[in-house]
Order: sequence, then structure tokens, then C-alpha cells
Amino acid sequence: MASELYNTIDALSREKGIDPQIVVSAVEDAIVMATRKYYKTQENLRAELDRETGKINAYAVKTVVETPEQVEDPLLQITLEDARKIDPNLEVGGELRTPKATEGILGRIAAQLAKQVIFQKVREAERDTVYNEYIGRVNEVVNATVKRIEGPDIIFDIGKAEARMPRKEQSRLESFAIGERVRVVIARVEKASKGPGVVVSRAVPELVQHLFQTEVPEIYDGTVVIRAIAREAGERTKIAVMSKDKDVDAVGACVGMKGMRVQSIIRELHGEKIDIIEFHEDPVTFAEKALQPAKVSKVTVLDTTNKHLEVVVDDSQLSLAIGKKGQNVRLAAKLLGWKIDIKSEEEKRQEVEQQMSALAPQTATPLENVPGLGEGVVEKLTAAGVTTVEALADMTPEQLEAIEGIGPKTVEKISLAVNNYFAGLEQGSSAEGAAAEGAAVAEGEGAAEGQTSATEASSLGDEITAEMPAVTEEVSGEGLHVEGSPAGGANQHQLGSSEEEPVEEAEQASENKE
Repeated sequence: MASELYNTIDALSREKGIDPQIVVSAVEDAIVMATRKYYKTQENLRAELDRETGKINAYAVKTVVETPEQVEDPLLQITLEDARKIDPNLEVGGELRTPKATEGILGRIAAQLAKQVIFQKVREAERDTVYNEYIGRVNEVVNATVKRIEGPDIIFDIGKAEARMPRKEQSRLESFAIGERVRVVIARVEKASKGPGVVVSRAVPELVQHLFQTEVPEIYDGTVVIRAIAREAGERTKIAVMSKDKDVDAVGACVGMKGMRVQSIIRELHGEKIDIIEFHEDPVTFAEKALQPAKVSKVTVLDTTNKHLEVVVDDSQLSLAIGKKGQNVRLAAKLLGWKIDIKSEEEKRQEVEQQMSALAPQTATPLENVPGLGEGVVEKLTAAGVTTVEALADMTPEQLEAIEGIGPKTVEKISLAVNNYFAGLEQGSSAEGAAAEGAAVAEGEGAAEGQTSATEASSLGDEITAEMPAVTEEVSGEGLHVEGSPAGGANQHQLGSSEEEPVEEAEQASENKE
């Protein structure tokens, strides 16, 4: 039959969830320390608990060696000859145990020391038990009850141990009352901490994943897979889902009929916003989806190795794409695992213009080409490091006056000379453009006139050709009529007169020509 002391140890072990032998060892170690303190000895002491009687016996233990030369410490070792005088059955390497009286001699101080040792051993054993119990359950969701509130931290009862939720692991939207039951995620297990070794959280993405697995049957059975989650607790969560069945809409399954499924999760998270996005293997398409509700104009992959994207949005969509305090683009970057640079179309246009201007050749005009600058002014400017007209034009009046030997009047002279120089260049460019334009217009008009003349000549030739057969036919007809007509004299006279008229006209034309 077990003693009353052992029954007490057994009850304590069941209460703390530890092995009874650990408590027994703690009691024995406490008796050893109290005995050593009482006897003020450095002997190797050992204590044993008798389960039947409840008595704890203390012993001084010495190791048996063969010869006196092998004895290094008389308190720890004894020769075989001396040991057999006490116990004839001992052999070399054995242990000689000498009893130490403890009953009635250990006072209040020794008892207090034993008590402290027992508490310390039990606390360490309890901590090891908690560590071994929960170290394999990290990221697991458990039901917990609010036990007490210690400053910013909340202490939960998770069954076999207490768990602590620090402020950074809490959601901004949540507050708890003592006795309230909530679901928490085991974030980590701390073995060396003074308080509870388990740290729980409600701000990690694993909580949202567990809630979706609970509310959405398609996720639980594996038809819909959660590929990525990015969360800022109390603000917004983005979750990317993908369907393994082409007939199942992943986003629709998570939203549910009239949003019932996702609304249940939002209530559990006390109103935290949730964006459900369809996952794509293509980072460009995935980035467009992840930046919703903003509309993306263009996505460019800058560096595949370092995972760097550039996103261009309309000027009106820039603030929406960035989000409140950069929240939207920050969550999108976490969701993709890529670095994202967001630019408006105006910023992109300016960047392209700067790149083009950098590629364009830079002209450098010497100061001697400016007519209005005297040699003395040119020398002073050159001495100050200003050698081109372009560099001179970029300087302010204050910068010019800072040059030695140049005053306000000289500054006005320089400004007038530079303005006249650039005005002359613009006029020259305008004149060249106008001359080129005039030459092109003149060439076009000449070609048009030539084409018109050719057209008119062709038309006139066609008219003459069309009239010539008619005249020939008429003359031939009259000739036939003269030969066969009874009134041949009159017709013959007409024919003769018609032949004489062309001769006279030819002679008159010849005289006019002379």
C-alpha cells in the first residue's frame, strides 16, 4: 500500500500533467540538499523515497577502487579492503552506501530549502511538458477562453496550459472580455520564458485560412486551393484561390450565395475587409488581379530573377492602386512575392522623355559665337568655368554676379546678348522652314501647271482631229457634185474661189512674217 506522501505526489503529478517520477526525483533532490547543508559535507549524497512507508533515506556514496594509490578523494572513493570490512560482498567498481540520519535533525531552514527545490523542479517539469505538448502544434487553430488581462497582454486558457497573446498579435478591431471563447492560432512556443510558454495570435494569415476551410466545403475537400494569403490584421486581407475543377468557380465558391460564406468570416474577424482573387501563374495577370479594385493600364516585368514588376495606372487610379498608407500595393506585393513599383501614366511619360533627352546628343556652343559678348566678358566667364552658351543660359543673375568682375550692368548685357543669340537661331530656323515650304509649294504649282497645259493641248488636238474628217468629207462631196451636176459652171466657179482663198491667206501670212 502506498504511503500518504506518495499519494500526495501522485495527485500533484496528475494536476500538473507531469510524470510522478519527476516529482519523486524533486523530493529526493530536496532532501539531499537539506542533508548536505546540515552536515556541511562535500560527500556524494543520494536520497531514496520508500513508497510503502513514505520514509526518505539519505546515503553517502563512495566508489570502490582496488588499491590505495587509486584513491584520489577519500570523500568519494574507498579501497576494496576497507569496503569489505563494512560489506563483504562489494567488488571493485561498486558503491558503498553509508546511511545519514535525517529524522528529527532537519530544522525549519532545511525544510524551507527543500520546499523551494521541489517547487522549482515541478515548475521546470511542467514547462517541459507544455513545450513537448505544443511544439508540434505550431500554426494550429485551437479554442481558448479568456482567463485574465495583464496590461496589453491577454492570458488564455487552452486546456493543459496557459497561453499569452501580446499586443502585436491582436487585431485592432477586437476586444475581449473575461470568460469569452475565441479561436486562436498557436504562433510559437517559448521554452525558457518565465510565464506561460505558449504564445497565441489572431493576427496571422493562418487564422483566415482556417476560417475559409471551415466555411467553404470546396476548400476543405481540396477542390479549391488557397495559393497565397496576405494580411494586415484589422485592416484588409487578400487571398488568392485556384480551382482544380474547371466547372467550379473558385472565387464564387468562397463568396457563397449572396456572400453568406465570406460574410460569416468577416463577422468572425470583427469587420475586417477581405479581397478574394483568382490565382494566375502569369505574374502579369496575377498582378492586375491583385491590385484590384484599381484598374491597371500596363504591367512590365523588370527583373525575373529578383522578381521586380513595374505597374502603370491611370492618373485617376494612382491613389486607389496605392491604397491607404500604401496598404493595397503592400498586400499585393506580399501576395505575389514580387517587388512592385507603381507609376502614373504622367510619371511614366516624363521618365520616357528624360531617357530620350539623355540619349539625344548635347550641343555645346562656344561663348565666342555670341556676337554681343566682348572678349573681356568671355575671359571672365571662361575663368569661372562657363565655356558654353548653354551653360551660360542656365545660370541665374545671382550666379553671374557672384563671378569676379561681373556687375549688374554686365549681367544685363550678357542676358541681352544670349537672348538675341537664341532669337536669331529661332528666326534662322523659321526662315529655312519657310524657304523649304515655298520651294515645295512652287514645285507643286509648276507640276500642276505643266499637267494642265498638257491636258489642254491634248484636248485641242482631239478637237482638231475630230473636225478634219468632216471637212474632207464635205469637200469630197462637193467635188463629186461638180463633176456629175448639170450646173457645172456655177459649182466650178465656187470650187475655184475656194482654192484661191487659201493661196491669198498664205501669201498674206508670208508678208506678215517678213
